[in-house]
Amino acid sequence: MAEALDFADKTYFHQRDDGAFIGNDAARGPWSAAHCHAGPVSGLIVRAAETEIGPEKMLTRLTVDLLRPLPLAGFRVAAETTRHTKTLGTTRVTVHDLDDTLCATATTMHLLRRDLGQVPNVDIDAPRIEDVVEGPFPIGEIRHDLPGFAHYSDIRYPTGGKQGAGPKTIWMRTPQLLQGEDQSPIQALCPLADCGNGISWNAPTSEMGFMNTDLTVHIHREPVSDWLASKSVSHWQPSGIGMSQSVLFDTQGPVGTALQTLVLFPPT
Repeated sequence: MAEALDFADKTYFHQRDDGAFIGNDAARGPWSAAHCHAGPVSGLIVRAAETEIGPEKMLTRLTVDLLRPLPLAGFRVAAETTRHTKTLGTTRVTVHDLDDTLCATATTMHLLRRDLGQVPNVDIDAPRIEDVVEGPFPIGEIRHDLPGFAHYSDIRYPTGGKQGAGPKTIWMRTPQLLQGEDQSPIQALCPLADCGNGISWNAPTSEMGFMNTDLTVHIHREPVSDWLASKSVSHWQPSGIGMSQSVLFDTQGPVGTALQTLVLFPPT
């Protein structure tokens, strides 16, 4: 496979002394030059929730409601515990812009890790990182001329796999959330998890926009590789409402699923 991009000096965000997160170029979304892609912000939401609950429990569900565009100029993330027992923990997380306007809310669930040894499981067909070709970022059109999320995402496709409209599978490798800080495996999964609609679009953005209003990720195993894959499909309806469904993989097999509710809008 082709050599991966060098992300050594690239991160999605930097953090001010007062705790606010400021978006770097890599965090810029495709729809507006002033707003973040929701995937990296979801990674910061997971970071806050994992810090709140602690490392003994694994984050198994993330649900993010995107209420307003997420400003690249800065925002704050705060988490609070809503339940914490021996087996599970839950949190509520909020994202406010620098004017204290609520931009996103989220909830998470975390389950205690145990060591059960070998357990019965299912085998499914999974994409192989050894069998890939280099290709473009799935969304070819970006509605501004500045560098953004697409330019800092290393993309591969299964050999012979689809690269046009419709359901498809991609591999993605992305930068760290914050310079000088190791991100957790689930934080690293978030940028890809929020790309389901951008992977499996049914028509290019010049014909139809497809913005997600939420993201729900269910995780049954923490990823163990930098390269992560998403097998995605989008359902678009004449009502202007849609949904994307994704199965998420690392190089060893499936790790979880992601769902997005979509708003469809004709180009202006």
